[in-house]
Amino acid sequence: MKKDMRYICYPFMRESASTVDFEIRTDSLTTRIGEALSLTEDVEKVHTDLRWLQPLAYHLNGSVRGKLAITPEDLEKLSGLYDDYVGELGDLVEQFVLPQGTHAATVLHVCRSEAKKSVRALHKVSLERDVPDILFDFAQLMANVLFVMAVYVNKSHHVDEIPFVSKSYPIRKKKSSAQTQTAERP
Repeated sequence: MKKDMRYICYPFMRESASTVDFEIRTDSLTTRIGEALSLTEDVEKVHTDLRWLQPLAYHLNGSVRGKLAITPEDLEKLSGLYDDYVGELGDLVEQFVLPQGTHAATVLHVCRSEAKKSVRALHKVSLERDVPDILFDFAQLMANVLFVMAVYVNKSHHVDEIPFVSKSYPIRKKKSSAQTQTAERP
């Protein structure tokens, strides 16, 4: 008797391998990027970049079980996006901030969090099978790009970031070149 597909949401659901958890995480990430797309039409740069990034999240998804679909060119373009956003934001991204602001920015922060969960799930997969380094690089860089996009969206809407100062971890302050020279003297 043929299996009725209406009762199967994902054919690999009962597998014990961590690959399934990774695929579910990246599916969630791709879905959240779609949500962010629906909220960023007024910030053309972010909207355009998310349009490019969303299918790559699904390519990341299939690159473990199937053929490697993330290319060095994809990684290079993502790295360029990161550099562009950081170049425009400057000091705004040199601090830890609370995930808040516009609805679009908060959804982008959720995307960032989903990307981090995907990296962690990918690590679990790597304990069971070989995972190409490019997938780790791409997934981690994607999380960072989603962060700078969130800050960019807030800036575009004149929403100030709220710095978070941890009570648990010490903050390292940048030293000026004069302080560095003085500190290096015996």
